[in-house]
Amino acid sequence: MEVSFKDLQSQKHPKACVRIMKGHFARSHSHVNTYIDIAAIKHRCENAEGAAKVLSENYLASTSVDTILCLDGMEVAGAYLAQMLAEPGSISVNRGKNIAVIEPEQNQMGQMMFRDNIRQMISGQKVLILAGSINTGKTMLQAIDTVLYYGGSVTGICAVFSAVASVAGMNICSIFTTRDIPEYQVYENHGCQMCSQGMKVDAIVNSYGYSEI
Repeated sequence: MEVSFKDLQSQKHPKACVRIMKGHFARSHSHVNTYIDIAAIKHRCENAEGAAKVLSENYLASTSVDTILCLDGMEVAGAYLAQMLAEPGSISVNRGKNIAVIEPEQNQMGQMMFRDNIRQMISGQKVLILAGSINTGKTMLQAIDTVLYYGGSVTGICAVFSAVASVAGMNICSIFTTRDIPEYQVYENHGCQMCSQGMKVDAIVNSYGYSEI
């Protein structure tokens, strides 16, 4: 497969940007016709800060947050988001807080879990979940269930990209949606139109990146 990326930049902040590539890609719960590379936002400080700036606007004046639960390796952006929400002198309802930034661990059965020393950052806390991308919402449902299991409450869901508008009745705030990528399609693993048309899978993709087949 010849790798060809196209840049996509948020109108709200130039550093909140991703790269998109067309093809046939297999994810854990679905197949997609577009791979969205969020590596810059995950790993480069200026891009992570830019993304956090865009996302923070949704929560500054209205949403109480004690903990940010980061999925898909979004801890750098999560730390910037926590800093912006808690900044002293801001209009934020969270100003002055020492907001926790955590990530889940997965056990051998693929379930999300937290060790005893981290549970206090979930139990009785108001949790904002931050994801890299949301395609079907299945992983996000698992994250919500995990927070509830450990005694926390979910006060918001946000992502760099989301193909769905809500999960479990909660609206998703994202930098990019299918309005920005109108040709984006998600298919169930056993109902993929690209597979039925005989199109070979170009790469396996997940939150870490892509691997060509």
